[in-house]
Amino acid sequence: PNIALIKYWGKRDELLKLPTVPSLSLTIDNLYTQATIEFSKELDEDNYVMNGKVVTGGKQLERISQHLKLIREVANGSCDKGIIARVIGKDNKKCSKDIAKLRAKVVIENNFPDALSNSSSNFTALTIAACKALDMRINNKEISMIARQGSGTACRSMFGGIVEWTKGSKKDGSDSFASQIHDNKHWPELRAIMLILDPKEKKVKGSQGMKISKETSPFYEQWTKESEKDIKDIKAAIKQKDFSRFGKIMESNCLRMHSIMISSSPSLIYLKPETLVMVEKIKSLRENNLECYFTIDAGANIMLLCQEKDVEKIIESLDGMPFIHDFIICSQGEDAKLYDEHLF
Repeated sequence: PNIALIKYWGKRDELLKLPTVPSLSLTIDNLYTQATIEFSKELDEDNYVMNGKVVTGGKQLERISQHLKLIREVANGSCDKGIIARVIGKDNKKCSKDIAKLRAKVVIENNFPDALSNSSSNFTALTIAACKALDMRINNKEISMIARQGSGTACRSMFGGIVEWTKGSKKDGSDSFASQIHDNKHWPELRAIMLILDPKEKKVKGSQGMKISKETSPFYEQWTKESEKDIKDIKAAIKQKDFSRFGKIMESNCLRMHSIMISSSPSLIYLKPETLVMVEKIKSLRENNLECYFTIDAGANIMLLCQEKDVEKIIESLDGMPFIHDFIICSQGEDAKLYDEHLF
C-alpha cells in the first residue's frame, strides 16, 4: 500500500479515474496484498476469494469483474479506452480473441486492519497477476495505468519508495500514470507509524466523497491550485532530505483536503474527536524536540511520519493513550513484484 503525502481528492474523469491534481505517496512495508489468478474456459463467471471468504455478490465483486473485463479487452487488443488500446493493445493483438470469454479464479490475501483502505494494494496485485496470467508484454508504467482504472491510487502502489501520480491533461488518460521519483534507499531513515484510532470502516467511501467535494465545495478550485504548488515544494524537500520542510508541507496539504471535505454539501467530517486529540499531541511532541508530522486520509486514523532515530521515543510517548487501538510501524516498501509461490 501507499500513504499519500500530497493528497488525491477528486477526478476530472470518473470512468478513467483521472485525477484533478497530481499526488505524491510513500510506499510502505509490513502491510501487503498477495494475489493469484487463473483464467479458464471451464468457469461460467469470475470467482473471487478474499482472505479465505468467497465473495458472492455486491459492489466488491462487481468492481473486480469490471477490472478483469478491462484487462481481457486489453489482452486481445479490443479495448477502446484511449491509451490502453493504442499503446498496450496493439502489442497483444495476436492473443486469441477467446480471451474475452475466459473467466478467472481470483484469490487475494492481505493483512490490513479493517479500518485501513486496501483498494490500492488489492488492485495493484490483481492487475499484475492478471497481466502475467494472460502473458501480456507490458511494462510497469502501463500496468500502473491499468491498475489506476480499478482504483485510482493503485497506480502508485506499483512502485516502491516515493512515487508521483502525474495528473495529465489529455482526455484519453495517456499522460496520467505513476512513476518512482526516489527508491527506498534515497531516504532510508524515514518511518511511518500508523495509529489506528477507529477500527471500523468509514461510512462514506472515498470515491463518493471525492465526487461530493468536487461538485459542492466552494474552495475546491483553490485547493487544486495549492496542491500543484505543494507537490513541487515537497519534491524539493525530499530531494534535500529536509525533514522539517517535508513535514510542514505534508500537514498543510492534508488539512487543506479536510477543509474541502468539511466545506462540502453534505459536509464530510471524517475526523473524530480522538483524531484531533492526536493532532494536538503530535504538535506537543514537536514542541518538546521530538520531531514528527501527521497526515490523515479520508478517515479518522493518523499516519505519523518520523525519522528512525525517534521511533522508540514516540511510541513511548503515545503508549497508554486509551483510544489508540494499534500501532503499525513501517519503513519504505519496494516495487510490487511477482512470486513463484501461489495461493492455490
